[in-house]
Amino acid sequence: MLAGIKEKIRAVQDFPKEGILFRDITTALKEPETMRNMVDFLYEHYKDKKIDYVAGMESRGFIVGMPLAYKLNVGFIPIRKPHKLPAPTYKETYELEYGTDTIEMHKDAVEEGKNVLIVDDLLATGGTASAACRLIAQAKANVAGAAFWIELNGLGGREKLEKLGVEVLSMLQY
Repeated sequence: MLAGIKEKIRAVQDFPKEGILFRDITTALKEPETMRNMVDFLYEHYKDKKIDYVAGMESRGFIVGMPLAYKLNVGFIPIRKPHKLPAPTYKETYELEYGTDTIEMHKDAVEEGKNVLIVDDLLATGGTASAACRLIAQAKANVAGAAFWIELNGLGGREKLEKLGVEVLSMLQY
């Protein structure tokens, strides 16, 4: 299932800023069989687990999360940048390399005690994913895991999430 996917992920030097090697999933997503294999990889891991919702982080987490939620037959929760959601929200601020950022989730997005799988296309430092875990905790729901198509090794993201007690799954590692 995973054969050849890594070669279809484009590497873009100096994006979004100098010194960054960006892993671009759009080159893999344009091929239906590759996209299907990427979604199916996550589905196969989570299909027998107790998941009530998939939460995708803006914006590529929406690309990962919607088809996965559909296949799992569960709801989808968008986790967005500030001021993008129209109803009352929970907010979480997290540290970036230079400054901070904030993400939000509707307060009525998930019920207390439900199990939420957090997804995104890429795990690097784990700042956004950790903040998403804290959003789920604010709603008194459970983080059922965190899944990514790509993991950048050596940046501490996996360790940050595992310290929170979150199981991490990644399809490809760089």
